[in-house]
Amino acid sequence: MLRSRPIEVLVLQHERGETPGVIEEVLRERSARITRVEVDEGEALPDWRAFDLVVVMGGPMGAYEDDMHPWLVAEKALLGAAADAGVPCLGVCLGSQLLAASIGGRAFPGPAPELGVLDVELTVAGRADPVLSSLGERFTVLQWHGDTFDLPPDAVVLASSAAYPHQAFRWRNAFGVQFHAEVTPDMADDWSANASYVAYLEGALGPGGATRLFSELRSALPAINRTCRLLTERLLDDVAAHFVARR
Repeated sequence: MLRSRPIEVLVLQHERGETPGVIEEVLRERSARITRVEVDEGEALPDWRAFDLVVVMGGPMGAYEDDMHPWLVAEKALLGAAADAGVPCLGVCLGSQLLAASIGGRAFPGPAPELGVLDVELTVAGRADPVLSSLGERFTVLQWHGDTFDLPPDAVVLASSAAYPHQAFRWRNAFGVQFHAEVTPDMADDWSANASYVAYLEGALGPGGATRLFSELRSALPAINRTCRLLTERLLDDVAAHFVARR
């Protein structure tokens, strides 16, 4: 447990509405001090050395779109340096792609979007991992992505789905999860009212696709949020706590 001092957490966001959600709820319950940076709006990146955990959230851009979003270059440099130094990191959706790309992997468009309330299954390595094993061999998440990534050298796949085999990975103290489990009920309401999000879902899933997805999501949120809580708590207790103790 983190008792000696408050844990210092850096949250990197790429869209105002894509917050850490349940992850942040757990962090605040643990009295963490959170520094939030809206990277896409040009907010300055702080020195990663001041933090005990880096959380990287999702967003609509591609992790490979450096020409369109020049700030991605500096963000990936920060992530690569922090992860290489052993700072615990958690990347969610786009965040997992950015994390993979920063430590020697490659992010790129996938063959088709993976959208919906779907199951993910732990690999053999995932079932042995002290963080991911807490989630159970099979669990339900929200999938909302069209991109994917090649696994960085020396990384281990911890979870897979039928459509995308790289659903979660670990590299040293860095974890990437392609899926969303952090979405709170309020976030789901906000996303369902976002015209660009709805238009994307309708284009990918057909007429009524957005309504169906959000209906399924609201029903599944209690279980999905429990998964996020377990993941965050185990990350804090089994990875971040040891990092803090060694500083």
